[in-house]
Amino acid sequence: MFDIRLLRSDPDAVRDAMKKRRGNVDIESILAIDGQRRTAIYELEQLRARQNKAGESIAACKRTGANADDVIAEMKSIKDQISVLEEQVRVVDEKLQEVLLTLPNVPDETVPIGTDETANQVVRKVGSPPSFDFEPKDHVEIAEGLGIVDFGCAAKLAGARFTLSRGPGALLERALINFMLDIHTKEHGYTEIMPPLMVNSSSMQGTGQLPKFAEDLFKVENTDYWLIPTAEVPVTNIHRDEILNASQLPIYYTAYTPCFRSEAGSHGKDTRGMVPVHQFNKVEMVKFVTPETSWQELESLTANAETILQRLGLAYRVVALCTGDLGFSAAKTYDLEVWLPAQNTYREISSCSNFTDFQARRANIRFKRDKKPEFVHTLNGSGIAVGRTVVAILENYQQADGSVRIPDALQSYMNGMTIIDNK
Repeated sequence: MFDIRLLRSDPDAVRDAMKKRRGNVDIESILAIDGQRRTAIYELEQLRARQNKAGESIAACKRTGANADDVIAEMKSIKDQISVLEEQVRVVDEKLQEVLLTLPNVPDETVPIGTDETANQVVRKVGSPPSFDFEPKDHVEIAEGLGIVDFGCAAKLAGARFTLSRGPGALLERALINFMLDIHTKEHGYTEIMPPLMVNSSSMQGTGQLPKFAEDLFKVENTDYWLIPTAEVPVTNIHRDEILNASQLPIYYTAYTPCFRSEAGSHGKDTRGMVPVHQFNKVEMVKFVTPETSWQELESLTANAETILQRLGLAYRVVALCTGDLGFSAAKTYDLEVWLPAQNTYREISSCSNFTDFQARRANIRFKRDKKPEFVHTLNGSGIAVGRTVVAILENYQQADGSVRIPDALQSYMNGMTIIDNK
């Protein structure tokens, strides 16, 4: 939720921030609605004060036996005015909240300024892309050649943009899930969560998916249930409408879930293979922290995701997203992009973001130390996307004969299997 106090105190800064995010916001219109609300609330408070005084006068009249008819009539008039004003406040407050829910978070001052992904900045590169003495195949050709992913069967069962993994392919996904969860829980200090795969509208609104991105989601007909686009949604909402103790922070959660996305805006993009699809597996990391620690927590969150790629021996780079490429709720985001030989480029495999207090305001997640409750800062990152990791392993560990070596770190999770082949 956008902080209305920032709009009131520095509208020019908000206007500039929205322009950097490629959005034009009618600041004056929002402030006008806010002004109407504040005026109505002030008038309501004045009427309630008059109501209290009238009540005291009526009580005094009863004690002395004086005629209270005029005061009673005044009390009724005030009550009617209060009723009208309360409805006005409700309507204008609802209108203001609707507008504020559509405003994205303000980018941190360290975020690169730019209109699209071409302005993103490479922070660092880790590892060296493999070299081949043969022409590397893409993951679709490798997977179909090994019989471990069946796109045709998935299309028969569900439709386009679905996959069906078989045999070693299914085992590879399960191995990656367990491998990632083990690292995050045993080494990084996260508590594992197994959340619902459907959530209500309040949960979607809390993390910023609703109302703006409804077309990117799957809704269950005739219910208030939505299929989750990422575990970030249910896990972040665990503490919705709660006041945590400062001693509880930081809180780290990790969760594996299937994720469901309509990919409404991706038609014509990356339509071949396992990216993007309507259903995919992902391990997610979510943090609840104090405001003064959230930027350091973003760096450690990103490092946690990097650990997975490092252990798997995959070359990658860390990219700071520019203002025009930043997600709706994020104040700053690092993307991890893994090297894909068949495309001869780096592609996104994880996204790690600090939302500051943006989600906490929407979901009303606060903590208390020695003063009144404060909003926590929330962060989340892919820890990491399982299907995209499969793609990266197939392409980076492919052999000339069409087989694929299993990374050393995964072999114990693959029942000792060291290679996937047709034998």
